[in-house]
Amino acid sequence: MRVAIIPARGGSKRIPRKNIKTFCSQPMLAYPILTALQSGCFDKVLVSTDDKEIAAVAREYGAEVPAFRPTALADDHTGTSAVIRYELTQLLQQGFAISHCCCIYATTPLLTATLLQQAWQQLNNEPELNYVFSAARFSFPVQRALITTVQGVAAFDPASISKRSQDLVPTFHDAGQFYWGRTDAWLGNKPVFGDNSKMLVLPDHLVQDIDTPEDWRRAELLYQLLQQEAP
Repeated sequence: MRVAIIPARGGSKRIPRKNIKTFCSQPMLAYPILTALQSGCFDKVLVSTDDKEIAAVAREYGAEVPAFRPTALADDHTGTSAVIRYELTQLLQQGFAISHCCCIYATTPLLTATLLQQAWQQLNNEPELNYVFSAARFSFPVQRALITTVQGVAAFDPASISKRSQDLVPTFHDAGQFYWGRTDAWLGNKPVFGDNSKMLVLPDHLVQDIDTPEDWRRAELLYQLLQQEAP
């Protein structure tokens, strides 16, 4: 059995009520729910929350909502992995046989069903993998980053600052959209960013963090452009 778990707590501060704020005519949370359902990858799509209004929106768009998660797992300092372990443990105690779990973040309007399917195929076809997660390539070599100093400006890595971009190792960052994993890897607290993990590298136009109002507006513009290009 495969499940999608979408963590969506109610206490967003930088963008209040971010998870259910209207994004291009729908609540933000609707997008990952509908995408997960459309992908056909999951036997269950769950939203993990501590908030009654979020729970109502989740159910409206087709997700299941288990019992509210404990307050200790809904503060600013709780990591995503702890929430996933909690929800998986609850499902297993209820008698569900869960082989794989995909954590999908609540603010992922650019995520597509195809990406979830591609990541699942990679994880399923390579039994040595614990996780496959979304990533993106840095648009500029991080080895040539600059930092400010008391004196002025310095190279973050002096040995790389004069090298050509094509001579530097490509670098990537977490795209913050989804993390497909095996249940035993989640429950064993095996790190997502480590051995036996692989990245599904997304194109730049499908990657946008949404932490500030400016991020939100940029994501809306990207989404609208993509909708115009859709057949």
